[in-house]
Amino acid sequence: MKTDSPKIKNPYQDLFDLQKENQYNVANTAYKERKAKLNALKYALEKTYRSKLQKAMYDDFKKPILETDLTEIYQVVGEIKYAKKHLKEWMWNQYAKTPITLLGSSSWVKYEPKGVCLIISPWNFPINLTFGPLVSAIAAGNTIILKPSEMTSHTSSVMGEIIEELFPNNEVALVEGGANVSKELLELPFNHIFFTGSPSIGKLIMKSAAEHLTSVTLELGGKSPTIVDKTANLKMAAQRIVWGAFLNNGQTCVAPDYVLVHENRKEKLVEEIKKQLEKFYSNNPSTSESYSRIVNKHHFNRLVNYIENAKETGGIIEIGGDFNEKDNYLAPTIISNLPNNAKLLQEEIFGPILPIVTYKTIDEAIQYVNSHERPLALYIFSTNRKTMNHILTHTRAGSTGINNSVLQFTNHNLPFGGVNTSGIGKSHGFYGFQEFSNIRSVLKQHTIGPTSFLFPPYNKLKQKLANITIKWL
Repeated sequence: MKTDSPKIKNPYQDLFDLQKENQYNVANTAYKERKAKLNALKYALEKTYRSKLQKAMYDDFKKPILETDLTEIYQVVGEIKYAKKHLKEWMWNQYAKTPITLLGSSSWVKYEPKGVCLIISPWNFPINLTFGPLVSAIAAGNTIILKPSEMTSHTSSVMGEIIEELFPNNEVALVEGGANVSKELLELPFNHIFFTGSPSIGKLIMKSAAEHLTSVTLELGGKSPTIVDKTANLKMAAQRIVWGAFLNNGQTCVAPDYVLVHENRKEKLVEEIKKQLEKFYSNNPSTSESYSRIVNKHHFNRLVNYIENAKETGGIIEIGGDFNEKDNYLAPTIISNLPNNAKLLQEEIFGPILPIVTYKTIDEAIQYVNSHERPLALYIFSTNRKTMNHILTHTRAGSTGINNSVLQFTNHNLPFGGVNTSGIGKSHGFYGFQEFSNIRSVLKQHTIGPTSFLFPPYNKLKQKLANITIKWL
């Protein structure tokens, strides 16, 4: 007689159960307790582990120390400072108006923790995009399992040390490993999942979450356009585009992915970009201590393939194009004259390659943007307020920077997130706290209210009262 084979236990079930059992203890922590946890994390990042994290990031893809400080550590420390400053008021009940028809009652909104949360973070900004959402989850009073990327293993290991030192595993735990670990974690019925990564993986995350009707925050990517109109200050535009596009070797979800420039300004813009690249990274970026590397061979080969495809389809390399496979080095590269079907114009680049596309009218540029999926970020370089407003009104994007790039991500007062294929939900500051909270509505009846006179059995008098209510109240 055949018998069903025993079901293999999920290797992370025990950890999940510990956090599930402890979730209400953590949920009921007061402001001072949550603040103490945030202070401990802040101290670890600023003091205890800062040099180890800097070294780990360099070991993973030669990220410059200053860039690690500014784009990783400073961003999380800033998130902590902002949360600490506002957390007490975020935790208060938010009172709401009560209509006259509910006379005798009061209403309010209570932000309560969602429960056991999973944060899956990417490799490109591993500290920022792991600990940033963690700050929001702690502030909201959740228990959390972190799953950082295996591609930046040195950094993941140090982050694991930090979590193990600061938190019991029934409160916050970090799990290392590859895609199989993420798959096993996603089988568990988390109360919320926060994922940062590509749209293709985001779809798989959402499918897994649907099995348990788990809410999700998806911070995805896509192709973020940069529109440079004929009134733009090209020297300033080039400086800020180059900084945003080649920061972290272009491996940034909100980096300018391609530039749409008025056809009469294209040559001048390329000239200014070249000047800025030399200023930032010298004539030989491979020797610059300010220029990092592609994270691994897989992504290096993908990017080289994009350049080869560009050449085959008639693209013109205006700047750069050289590479060194041994070092995962790819020079800052500007490419023009690409056909619409070129891979660089169809797929998210996520590397130090910037295509330039020309347009004749601003509406042509807008049409080009709107023919693609809605981006995580859209950038506008212009001195014409009417043009700025026209672009904002006729496009859709998760965020927008005007006469700058990437910096909207750093403002903790602004929500950060995408729209449709570039993401679902928002993070940072209050918006991150809200994302990890259930917004619970509460109505309390204090005295007998007018609704009591409308209970069954129904009669003509109650019908008249209903008619008056519908018409006047």
